[in-house]
Amino acid sequence: MEGSLIMFGWMAKGAVVTAMAVVASLLPAADTSAQVEWGCRLPVFGPGNQYHPRIRPKDFSPNVTNAWFPLQVGRTLVSTGVKDGRKALNLVVTTSRTRMVDGVRTRVVEDRLYLNNVLQERTSDYYAQDRCGNVWYFGEDTAELDSRGRVVSREGSFHAGVNGAQPGVFMQAHPQIGRKFRQEWSPGHAEDVFWVIGRNASVTVPFGTFRHALRTAETTALEPDVLDNKYYVRGIGQVAELSMSGPPESLRLVEIIS
Repeated sequence: MEGSLIMFGWMAKGAVVTAMAVVASLLPAADTSAQVEWGCRLPVFGPGNQYHPRIRPKDFSPNVTNAWFPLQVGRTLVSTGVKDGRKALNLVVTTSRTRMVDGVRTRVVEDRLYLNNVLQERTSDYYAQDRCGNVWYFGEDTAELDSRGRVVSREGSFHAGVNGAQPGVFMQAHPQIGRKFRQEWSPGHAEDVFWVIGRNASVTVPFGTFRHALRTAETTALEPDVLDNKYYVRGIGQVAELSMSGPPESLRLVEIIS
C-alpha cells in the first residue's frame, strides 16, 4: 500500500520532507489585446447550464509555460500544513505523460495528499494551455482512500466532453482582477469558481517570502460556506492555500524538487 510504504521525516524547523521515493514513482488590469488578436476568447461567467466554452483542439498544447502556473516536467512542489485537523503533506508532480481529453492533448499532473503520513487522496489532473498562454483545466481522476489504501470514493472525478462536463479556465495569461471564471464544470461533481483579488500580495511560506504574488479567491456551489485564498508566484505556481471560511485548512510550499 502506497501510504504505508513511504515514511516522511517531519522536522521542527521547516518540516523538511523526504519525498524522493514518491517523486520517482510518479514520474515515467490586464492587457488582453493579444488574446483578441489571436482569437482566444475566454468564456463569460454565467449560469452553469449556459456554460459551453468553444474548444478548438488545434489551439491547445500540453506544454504549459504560463508564468503564474508553469508546469515544468519533472518538477515537484512539496507543501505542508493542516487539513481536517490532521498534519498534511501535499506532493504535486508534473509528469512527462499526456492524455487526450475532449480532443485536446493535456499534461498529466499527479497530486498526492497525505494526512498524518498516510495517503488520503490521489489525483491525476489534466491541464492544457491555449495559444494565448491561458491555462485550462480539462478534468481529473481522483480517489479517496481509507487507512488501508483501499478506494472508498471517486467523487469529483470528471472528464471534459463526457456527460455534459466542460473544461474551465485555470489561469489567465494576463490575470484580470475581479473577473470570475469556472475552473471546471460537471454539475453536482465539479463546480469550482475563482477570481483574482490582488496582483501584488505579500506571502511568506517556508520556501521563502514573496511580495508580488497573485492572490485569488476560490469557492464552489457544492460547499457554499467554504472560501479559500490561493497565492501564486511567477515562475513557481501555487505557493499557499489558506481557508478564509469553512473548516480551517492550510498548505504552504516547503520545497521544490526538480
